[in-house]
Amino acid sequence: YVPSQADIAVFEAIAAPPPADLFHALRWYNHIKSYEKQKASLPGVKKALGKYGPADVEDTTGAATDSKDDDDIDLFGSDDEEESEEAKKLREERLAQYESKKSKKPAVVAKSSILLDVKPWDDETDMAKLEECVRSIQADGLVWGSSKLVPVGYGIKKLQIQCVVEDDKVGTDMLEERITAFEDYVQSMDVAAFNKI
Repeated sequence: YVPSQADIAVFEAIAAPPPADLFHALRWYNHIKSYEKQKASLPGVKKALGKYGPADVEDTTGAATDSKDDDDIDLFGSDDEEESEEAKKLREERLAQYESKKSKKPAVVAKSSILLDVKPWDDETDMAKLEECVRSIQADGLVWGSSKLVPVGYGIKKLQIQCVVEDDKVGTDMLEERITAFEDYVQSMDVAAFNKI
């Protein structure tokens, strides 16, 4: 998919653009023409035109004849050739730049959004106090979000509260243990939704 010196040799041998009814050839011609300024830097080794196609075709490219056998035709600029010292140095420089950029990037912190259902003992439980107890739990990597009271039945409401946690620092087991420690208010706690951020 990348033009090579073989394309340039054939392009220079053509006197004029192909006619419009040969649309594939015309498209190729226009594509290669767009590489006019970079043609010397395209991959591959430029050979005599007769080395690329049928034998007995006159070479009009003006390129020096190649001493290799016909079996060594390399139309696509094979990567098997030895890399020049300058190209090797440039590649190593770019790899070093990439590695330094990569090492400076901050590590991505895995976070999760958790929706908790905190259930009281009965309809006489002070839900404002229950929420205050839950929000009093502080930990590195834990941020409390919005909350609401959701009816369960028989006048009982559960506290539904959102929090965002850093996965490496805070787990649901730790949350459950700390929340259910408020035995006067909390009967149980369930994870209603758990989403990675």
